[in-house]
Amino acid sequence: MEPRILLQQMFEAAVRSARPESCIPEHLPAPPSGKLIVIGAGKASAAMARAFEDVWEGEIAAGLVVTRYGYEVPCRRIEIVAAAHPVPDEAGCAAAARMLDLVQGLTPEDLVLCLISGGGSALLPLPLDGVSLEEKQELSRELLRSGASIGEINCVRRHLSAIKGGRLAAACHPARVITLAISDVPGDGPADIASGPTVADATSCADALAIIRRYRISLPDRMLQRFQSGAGESVKPGDPRLAYADYRLIATPQAALEAAAKVAREHGVAAHILSDRMEGESKDVGKVMAGMALQVARRNQPFAAPCVLLSGGETTVTVRGNGRGGPNVEFLLSLGVALSGEKGIYALAGDTDGVDGQEEVAGAWLAPDTLRRAWEQGVNPKASLDDNDGHGFFRSLGDSLVTGPTLTNVNDFRAILITTK
Repeated sequence: MEPRILLQQMFEAAVRSARPESCIPEHLPAPPSGKLIVIGAGKASAAMARAFEDVWEGEIAAGLVVTRYGYEVPCRRIEIVAAAHPVPDEAGCAAAARMLDLVQGLTPEDLVLCLISGGGSALLPLPLDGVSLEEKQELSRELLRSGASIGEINCVRRHLSAIKGGRLAAACHPARVITLAISDVPGDGPADIASGPTVADATSCADALAIIRRYRISLPDRMLQRFQSGAGESVKPGDPRLAYADYRLIATPQAALEAAAKVAREHGVAAHILSDRMEGESKDVGKVMAGMALQVARRNQPFAAPCVLLSGGETTVTVRGNGRGGPNVEFLLSLGVALSGEKGIYALAGDTDGVDGQEEVAGAWLAPDTLRRAWEQGVNPKASLDDNDGHGFFRSLGDSLVTGPTLTNVNDFRAILITTK
């Protein structure tokens, strides 16, 4: 099979395995004796709500889900609201406030079903008293440019939020809370998926402040005071308000990689999953993965060609140039520069939600002739990499991977195919 087609089929299988209609039905809760309230947030949350509606035969007393602009899916009984991502907006702030109001006054007989997926942090931006939305927006921009990991970013977010860090589940007390979550974070930590609105948080304001200082991010005095005083502390493990909160992972990056590996093996190509939780600077990860691919291509170590090297996780880009970053395209361009046109090596890198960084582009393709074609068009690959302009580079070659909204999100997908020469 032509390498590009095989890589495309593997990416599609990874995304398909995490689609809500594939994983919601087997995780339905038992009907409550009281009311059922459905809430949720994330890029996949509207599709999750639709999938739930399609198989739920009982009553739904009320429902409110917030998703990213363009990711709306029409539902019959659950209201879908759209807001901005990755930098939050007023629509998300208003939806978060309404969500807290919706779960007030519940009883132990009631059930709150919370549908959570990646992107929920930005989509539920309701700040603590004394912190403005504008201040949170600027902090979001600074964190996204800083190169901080998603775990670090979400630690900061939890300690400036009126809804994240377990506060949403606490607001539902004494009702039962069942969270169905699609993981988009390395390690699948519940506190990091949408910044954990329904789970306890073991980190502290001091941890968040250390992250702010580590990346030299300046804060308004009022925001800084929230960290220093401990006023932004989240809900901690052992809090009785979370005693009846249940958390279930229904789709993960590892399962997506396994689905892709199955496609490769069906076509006679050995598949090796290296990790579902790779982190670090995209540029650095690209160099390391190039070294591994070259070892396979030239020495059949540690695997023999033909084979595909699969990985997931979430790499980051510290933007220092004039480009807009994009973890997957930066990884792929770094990989290509390091491979320097090595014959027989192809790659695809893309975000499973269809958005790489701040671009409505999932990622891109790489082939042995990519660098040659760039030079022929007068595009300098190394200069593009130094300028953090991976999107511009691959767009100029017609090699961008554009999927549109996939309605799910299990993080980055990377596949390097090493063929026999």
